[in-house]
Formats: sequence, structure tokens, C-alpha cells
Amino acid sequence: MSAQERLVKTSVLILSDTHGMTLEGRVPDQIKADVCIHAGDLTEESKLEEFRSAIALLRKINAPLKLVIAGNHDFTLDTAIFKAKIHAVQPPLEPELVKTFYGDYEEAGKLFTDAAQDGIHLLNEGTHDFCLQNGGKLRVYASPYTPSLGDWGFQYHPNLGHDFAIEEDTHIVVTHGPPRGILDRTSNRERAGCPDLFAAVARARPQVHCFGHIHEGWGAKMVAWRGTLRETPSFLTDIDNAASSLIEQLSTVHETRFDTPEEAALKRKKLKEYTAQKCCSVPTVSEHVAGKKTLFVNASIKGESDEDLQLPWLVDVVLPRASESTVVPLSGQTEKVDDVVDDDADISATRDSVKGKDSKSIEAAGRKRVRGDDDEAGSQPEWRKR
Repeated sequence: MSAQERLVKTSVLILSDTHGMTLEGRVPDQIKADVCIHAGDLTEESKLEEFRSAIALLRKINAPLKLVIAGNHDFTLDTAIFKAKIHAVQPPLEPELVKTFYGDYEEAGKLFTDAAQDGIHLLNEGTHDFCLQNGGKLRVYASPYTPSLGDWGFQYHPNLGHDFAIEEDTHIVVTHGPPRGILDRTSNRERAGCPDLFAAVARARPQVHCFGHIHEGWGAKMVAWRGTLRETPSFLTDIDNAASSLIEQLSTVHETRFDTPEEAALKRKKLKEYTAQKCCSVPTVSEHVAGKKTLFVNASIKGESDEDLQLPWLVDVVLPRASESTVVPLSGQTEKVDDVVDDDADISATRDSVKGKDSKSIEAAGRKRVRGDDDEAGSQPEWRKR
């Protein structure tokens, strides 16, 4: 078998931050992808009904394998945080009201266990190997964690950092939040990404790193790496900017008052084409790029309003062929792999759920507990409250 025959071109549809929206008429159903990835914030308030809507949305997408991580809004999947929210509410919550909105313990996670029969899998933080129906072998690193001073799900204190243990030969990194310095600017131009995440991705150099969380950072950028990284990689020192290229961001597809008539017309034409195909696309990330460049994708769907929706991304990657290979499934046992995904493999994400009242009272209690008398938390920037 030639070197070219040992590789499999694989299409990946990427979206994030759907926040319970059904996206009626906006799902790119005319496209068949090999893999679909949702990078978190499936819900707005972590209610069971929102999780059901997110799963219904994923079922509409034409892909045999759909990989999902939680986001900070999906806090019922983070047991400790959700318990803290419940306990902070006074007077105590009525159990039946709690059950009406959020169900019993682990009920939200069980929705994804049941959805595995449709190829939908909620991933824990860590490395996951998959053998795809197209014959390719895919290695994914997943993490739902984002930096914050607040009390949402899957978050860590920015000063303490987080260990993103991305393994070698990882093809795609899926995180809820962005790395520092890439597609992470907020509406007030503040950098909201995590420096620890950037350093981990820079060392691993995957083909693709996809995320969301910072809605206004939507876009895609091909980043070229410098030959030798600093001891602590940074976007200021370890990116070869001359060899990197911005593919799209909001300012390149939406008109601004600074555009010339020609520039405005070009943007209108481009946005019309993207809207018609219901996604943006990126040329194949080839094996020649692997290790030298990484495609970064912020796939946040929710814009400034529910009506202002942003588009998912369709990306092609090149994977090694899985036939005659052996992988270690997430259950920890080595098995011979076939050219299809084993729906019974233990690839579920954290499913510890607790019960809550109506989300507004829970959120209000959480904000009071975290920021009431704490000057540091009370003055945190807006993106850390997301």
C-alpha cells in the first residue's frame, strides 16, 4: 500500500455554543460529514429540555459519529458546582420543582447514554481514539474547562491554570474555550483565551483545534509554528505570523462603515454563498501541514442575539488508515478495531448531575455567593461571567 493509500481524507463539521437553539432550517443537511463535533454550551440554563433539543439538533446532522463536550452553561454535568448552586439558594428548593426543570441525578447524562445508539457521544476530558466508517483512525483530545472566577460548570481559577494533557499524534483538539491569542477577542477587544491551553496545543501541534465560548471570536485561522518553541510557548513568540493566514472572522464577512463599496459588495456575496450552503468550509488540512501548522476554528453559533446566528465550519483533515490497527478504547481494554465506531464503547463524559430549581434563582444565588463580598470576583471582566 502506497503512502497516499494509507491516508484517509475525512470531513468534519464543527459547531459550538448552540445554547439550546434548535436551528430550524439552518442545519447543513445537504452535507454528509464523517464526523460532527460540538464544542460545548449545548444549553443556556442546563435544563433537561434544552439537552433534549441539543440531541435532536445533532440527530439532524448527517454524520455517523457525533462527538460532544460540555461547556460552562451545561453545569448540571458538573456535580460539585451544581450542588453548590442548589445549596446556596435560600430558602431550600422544592424537590419536585427541581425535578421538573433538571430531573434526577445523572438524568442529563443519561440522555447522552441513550443517544449513543445514534452515534452521539459525550466525552470526558482526555484522549479518545475512534475508528471511523471511512476507514480512518481519529485521535481526539477533549476538555470542557475554561478559566473563570465565577461558579459555572467546568471552570478553574485563571491564576491557578489547568493541565491540558494533550497526547502525541492527536489529530483534533476540542475544548470549550479558546487558547490565548487566537480567535479569543471579546467585543471590548480583551483577550479571553487560556495561556496554558495555547502552550499545550503549541507543543502537540494537532491538525485542528476547535472551540467556542467567546461568541464574537467566531472564525478560522491557519497558524504556522516556529521551528523551536520557547520553554513556555506564547502566541507572542511561537507563531510564525508571516506564514500564518486568517481564513475568516466576523469582520471579514460582515460589512463595516470602513468598507469601500467594492469591499462591501464582496462581503455580501461571500456571506450569501456561505448562508446558502449553511456552513463555511476550509481547504484540506494535509499531512504536509501536520506538525508545521494547526487550523484553529471558533465555531460559536450564537451571535449577539438569537436572530444573529453564526455558521458552523466544514473542515477536511487527513487521517491514517485504521485497518489492521489496534487501539485502546476508553474502557481501558485493548481490542481489535473494525472500520466502524463501537457504539457500546465507554466514551461518555462526566454525567454527575444534581437537581436545581428554576435557573434564574439558582444563577442569582450563585452570583451572590461568588461575587457578593468578593472584590476580585465582583470586578471580573464580562467574558469570565459567561
